[in-house]
Amino acid sequence: MKKLSLAILTAGFTMTFAQKVSDYKYIVVPNSFESFKKQNYGLSNALAKSLKAKQYIVLSDNRGEWSSEANSNPCHVLNADIINDSGFLRNKILLEFKDCNNKVIASQKGSSSIKEFEEGFQDALRQALISVPAANPKEIKTENLAQELQMKPVSEVTPQKTVTTAEKTVKYSNGKIVLQKIQLEDNQFILVENNSSVPFATFKATTRKDSFKVKLQSGENTFGYLENGNIIIEIPKGNDEYSKEVFSLIN
Repeated sequence: MKKLSLAILTAGFTMTFAQKVSDYKYIVVPNSFESFKKQNYGLSNALAKSLKAKQYIVLSDNRGEWSSEANSNPCHVLNADIINDSGFLRNKILLEFKDCNNKVIASQKGSSSIKEFEEGFQDALRQALISVPAANPKEIKTENLAQELQMKPVSEVTPQKTVTTAEKTVKYSNGKIVLQKIQLEDNQFILVENNSSVPFATFKATTRKDSFKVKLQSGENTFGYLENGNIIIEIPKGNDEYSKEVFSLIN
């Protein structure tokens, strides 16, 4: 019975990976993981090598080194993370894959009885990677760039308007950082820094015109709106207080 339960559990993990991870073409593997800041034990290189063997294109956590296709479609990029989940007698890891909204879409545990840390953690990673299938990515569709122009609603965009190369990148700044605006759907867009694989903020439209629910990179939920061509975000300060961040269009 225990063996049957384990088989069902393993199949469940495999199905999650097969339906989710293999749909992606790009996966970010950072130089170091939060759980292994002091010592990486070769995990980044081991993970990158294995994913490449499974036909994924591995990206660094420096977005400036990404291809133009990946930069233009950050929500078609997964972010890999390895978490130290060790017990008293075994080296254990948790392998996670997160989407552009920092949501875990799939995870797998791996463990090893090898006591040496470097060999043990890499062996645990190999166990976790068994369930990761080869890449079978879906076609990346070009974002609806016409919707990004001047941040106009769809009804206000002239259907015959030609989107030029110069118009493909729409950037905003608050004087401290520069963010690129990427339209995901009619009612959703993100602001992202060039050197980050996780959006600075994700916007979802509300029933009120030009008003949005906003999820920040930190995971905090707030709200934002459009005003005179600017993107405004109310940043939580605690104690029900907010500061106003104004992002202006860079010409």
